[in-house]
Amino acid sequence: MNGYEAIAKILKMEGVAWMACFPSNPLIEAVAKEGIRPIVFRQERGGIMAADGFSRQTNGQPFGVFASQGGPGVENSFGGIAQAWAEGVPLLFLPDGPGTDRTDVKPSFRATYNYQYVTKFAEAVNRGERIVPLLRRAIHALRNGRPGPALLELHRDAMRDEVTNLDQYKPSRTMIAAPSPLDVKDAVAKLLRARRPVLWIGQGVLYAGATEELRAFAELTQIPVITTMPGKSAIDERHPLALGAANRTAPLPVWRWLKDSDVLCAVGSSLTITNYGITLPSPGEKFLIQSTNNPDDVNKDYAVDLPLLGDAKLVLAAMLEEAKAQLGERGRWDETAVQDEIAVARREWQQEWAPLLTSNASPINPYRLIHEIDRALDHERSVVTHDAGHPRDQLMPFYTATVPHSYVGWGKTTHLGYGLPLMIGAKLAHPDRFCLNFMGDAAFGMSGLDMETAVRAEAPITTVVLNNGTMGGYSRSLPVAMKQFGAGNMSGDYAKVAEGLGATGIHVERPEDIRPALERAQRLNAEGRCVLLDVKTAEENKMSIYR
Repeated sequence: MNGYEAIAKILKMEGVAWMACFPSNPLIEAVAKEGIRPIVFRQERGGIMAADGFSRQTNGQPFGVFASQGGPGVENSFGGIAQAWAEGVPLLFLPDGPGTDRTDVKPSFRATYNYQYVTKFAEAVNRGERIVPLLRRAIHALRNGRPGPALLELHRDAMRDEVTNLDQYKPSRTMIAAPSPLDVKDAVAKLLRARRPVLWIGQGVLYAGATEELRAFAELTQIPVITTMPGKSAIDERHPLALGAANRTAPLPVWRWLKDSDVLCAVGSSLTITNYGITLPSPGEKFLIQSTNNPDDVNKDYAVDLPLLGDAKLVLAAMLEEAKAQLGERGRWDETAVQDEIAVARREWQQEWAPLLTSNASPINPYRLIHEIDRALDHERSVVTHDAGHPRDQLMPFYTATVPHSYVGWGKTTHLGYGLPLMIGAKLAHPDRFCLNFMGDAAFGMSGLDMETAVRAEAPITTVVLNNGTMGGYSRSLPVAMKQFGAGNMSGDYAKVAEGLGATGIHVERPEDIRPALERAQRLNAEGRCVLLDVKTAEENKMSIYR
């Protein structure tokens, strides 16, 4: 067999059932012969983002795969891989290569050179006999430690070599580690002695499948929980100890506990400072405990008082047993003062926002739209994501995530158009779930044509477009450009575009039409139809930010 056939067989061994791709790569034909479905997207980033969304839903078991053309295909793929790197998403990138005789010829775009800073593994096939060990190393890299993308460049001349060592391939296993029991003991003791402790939970808890351990530890100790944006859904947000998710916008209880807490314990979080997250208070104001499986994240952006290096599931399980040893089996179950205080803060926040969430204004207030989405969906049977900018900042605090992976939060970097292909991947991972992405009209311009991909791939999703004719928030940062030249304004009938792409387009212009449109979208998705709701909204600049 040649190299393409060998890789296709290895992907089959690893449980890969479909591969995102664009536009051409000999691997596409090879995987098709192995029964792996190739899905051609309308552009490279869309394919990568769909593979990304799939990996998030499966915890990388199996992982998403994307194959591109060499040259311009590799160049155009960079943004999607960079996003997956920033977000910590395990996926495999298999770009075509120009040939080993062209690797040093400029201006050839060498994937391995240019991607080495945004991948966990970046190597090239230069001989057929190296395919098996290189692919083993690539998959090992994306599965272990901090998740992230791995790249293997497929030079065409080397890929034509005969591969005779396929029997040497063994699927890699995810290695997990636990911290020192003494460190766990010290961390739990510090939390139990704290005046106002709080748990800061990242997506590592989702990847580790540690949500039950988190809930049990929070309940035993009565310590409230904040999730990061990518960690949203690690705890049911209806739980009396759930404070909400922390973006640069967040529910009032998040801000209140973050400000007043004296001990913060981060689990499954890199504690990375970004433009789109909450920055923790100054060093020295809190005792900081951090648990992560990546040593490079410890003491990166914050001085950490007590690190717990290890898998989030093992860490939380150990902390739970240590808490029982220090408190007894019942712990603080009967102490409800913290829950009562959270309930008061939550009611205060909800009352403040009720006028916008229930607004009858026309054009529709985006918070009314979010409120109707939150009421109309079966949260346990749905997956929801935002897009970048105002859709992220508005949706995340007010949509209720309940079960793990029912919400996909993202945005350490903030590529417009990410949400639509992300939901294609989520739908391929969970065909029985209602998958909805919430995006602005500018974001639709970046990935809207992949609505046709969703139709062709038989991945019926619902896209909600906030059609307000402008890029939200830019009137503040670009006042002259916006007022004098309309720099960020745009227009379009997105429902009509969706119809042209084979989906069902629905116009929504009045608040009372939102709920029936969402119910119709759910019915149509269940029947195999993709849907786009073109919602005429007003620009709304109020955000859930408290200092």
